[in-house]
Amino acid sequence: MIDIDVPAPDGGGVLPRLLTIREVADILRIHYRTAYRLVKDGGIEAIRVGTQWRVTEDALHEYVARGWRHWKPEPARNRPRQCKLPL
Repeated sequence: MIDIDVPAPDGGGVLPRLLTIREVADILRIHYRTAYRLVKDGGIEAIRVGTQWRVTEDALHEYVARGWRHWKPEPARNRPRQCKLPL
């Protein structure tokens, strides 16, 4: 992705950087279809540009922060470990 600041047309600051679905997938280290599904299902806020989806960096940060707030570690398993005996 090109790293430049684009001034807003109204002169009021800088337009937000837009990420493609593939860039979102790379950042989150998930398959691009999973990232696409998150966008289509509304998990990650996005906008359509022509026929493609774009995600702002802020929307991606918000999604990650939301995930951390709801994340709970899985409880440890209480069953004993299995040992295999030689035959």
